[in-house]
Amino acid sequence: MAVSTYWADNYVEKRCSAQEAIGRIKAGQRVFIGSSCGEPQYLIKKLADASDTFTDIEIVRLLSLESTPLTLIADKTKDQSFNIRSFYLGSAKPKSLARNKRFITPMNLSAIPRLFKTRRLPIHVALIQVSPPDDFGWMSLGISVDITLAAALSADLVIAQVNSRMPRVLGRSFIHVNDVTAIVEHEEELLTIEELPELDAANHIGRLIARLVDDGSTIQISPGTTPQATLLALSEKNDLGVHTQYVTTDIMRLVSMGVITNRKKGFNEGKLVASCAIGSKNLYEFLDDNPAIEFYPSDYVNDPGIISQHNKMVAMNVPMAMDLTGQVAADALSFNHFSGITGMLDFIRGASRPESGKSILMLTSTTVDGKKSRITPMLDDTAIVVPRGDVQYVVTEYGAVNLFGKSLQERAMAMISISHPDFREELFFEARKMGLLGAERTLSESVQGIYPIKLEETRVMDGELITIRPAKPVDERRIQEHFYTQDKDDIYSRFFQAKTRFVRGDVEGMFQIDYVKNLTLLVVVGEFGFGKVVAVGEYLLDPAKNIAEIAFSVSKEWQGKRLGKIIMKKLSEAARENGISGLMAYTLPRNRGMIKLFKSLPYKTKTVYDGEVVELTCMFDELK
Repeated sequence: MAVSTYWADNYVEKRCSAQEAIGRIKAGQRVFIGSSCGEPQYLIKKLADASDTFTDIEIVRLLSLESTPLTLIADKTKDQSFNIRSFYLGSAKPKSLARNKRFITPMNLSAIPRLFKTRRLPIHVALIQVSPPDDFGWMSLGISVDITLAAALSADLVIAQVNSRMPRVLGRSFIHVNDVTAIVEHEEELLTIEELPELDAANHIGRLIARLVDDGSTIQISPGTTPQATLLALSEKNDLGVHTQYVTTDIMRLVSMGVITNRKKGFNEGKLVASCAIGSKNLYEFLDDNPAIEFYPSDYVNDPGIISQHNKMVAMNVPMAMDLTGQVAADALSFNHFSGITGMLDFIRGASRPESGKSILMLTSTTVDGKKSRITPMLDDTAIVVPRGDVQYVVTEYGAVNLFGKSLQERAMAMISISHPDFREELFFEARKMGLLGAERTLSESVQGIYPIKLEETRVMDGELITIRPAKPVDERRIQEHFYTQDKDDIYSRFFQAKTRFVRGDVEGMFQIDYVKNLTLLVVVGEFGFGKVVAVGEYLLDPAKNIAEIAFSVSKEWQGKRLGKIIMKKLSEAARENGISGLMAYTLPRNRGMIKLFKSLPYKTKTVYDGEVVELTCMFDELK
């Protein structure tokens, strides 16, 4: 029968029942199924119903929720009806994946469309779901463009389920009526994903991330972050842009709040760019014919070269586990399977490429029941999704670290410092046993301190951003470097002796801290994880008197900028909150700055001259 060139006539001629369309599939063919929440559920059901008539059909798809259990049919027929090929790069440890791991084909999402287009993996039939055609015959793939468009354009036979509930999403998301083989009209609700459960740990992570994302950044967020954590991290930001694999309900909320404007992306400005959507019915309505949103295929959205062109690109992803060297394992979430695993490495590498880019891994320190640490000594017998060399920022509810450019020993100390306190001792001894830590490392470094995020503060001083924060175990080297750059007079005032060497033993008390009995505050300028220490202030408790001795050191070029006063105020407030009764300091009589600084506190100061040294004391219950 001749086919008309007028699309409307073609539409009528190609319209048929699902049974008729599925009947065109032949033995031994490879059948692609539209992915994520864009699954053509009705077509899949009819395919499953006809499974006993098929022989050696290979199903190709991304990891799926399986609204219709094709893997179960494959198991029952011993793969004689269906063989499954699921693209997925994560660990297959969860039971739901482990029993079907033979079906997994590990690939980065950016590379899958090329697999189809080059016919290295020929697609014979594509089952897709689309919106009704517009006035020109174009049908939108809606919420699932990713690898679906490439599969549809390279397939020999395309069966399209036309669903009036599929939103018409703009961008490179359309297929023409003339380019499909059969049209099955069937209206049904699209797959939706419930919001994830709230976790206090994730909310703490959100607060930490807020310090790493600058205004004007372009962001990618993988599903797996709780909604509140995302909002905590980003709700106070300005002019964010989005270039991401998945659009979620959380992203929609940030758009409605005016946080996401896409005005400063530097690439595709004014447009929120993604390749698919997972979320609520409201999200899908929000996407419909929205001129500010464009969906593109995965070989574009997930291309590290494209990702790297955005201003201040920040990739935020959720792994399932990490080891002390920085290796990353990731699993599909048991309740949705859409956790961005296949695209995680694409975004991490794309975001890390430009100097202004950042890759952040968000990891709750334990499993939900608190019984297992998600930070392990070494990942064994688990698929490594992100190699250790690609990891930059890691954030748990106990702190944030930057592993980029760090040695294995520095990485191990960093990861232990942000692990759950209940597991730090075990991690420390395992790291020693594995040779990741030197013999000089002591247990106190890893188990005592729970990082007090509330003491962190950023300020702009003389046009430069400074961070005032508690010291961390990973600060060892930069504290040493601070003292090596000090003037001789400043060193003598601080240590009461002429020193030219600052070996680890001289400064270890400044980073082997519990943040209660002993606390060190640093002023750092420069990039997180690589900043230069320009001031150090510390207190160390004398348990017999319940008084903490304080000491300061400020780099020459930063003296006279009131840094000492800022640190003094923070140290005194922290000491008082921690139940310490007062402060004391030893200094030289000629150190008028230190004496004046101590007396600036709102407490009565007792001054005692002891030979060449001045002893200053104040008690918190004795106001001036």
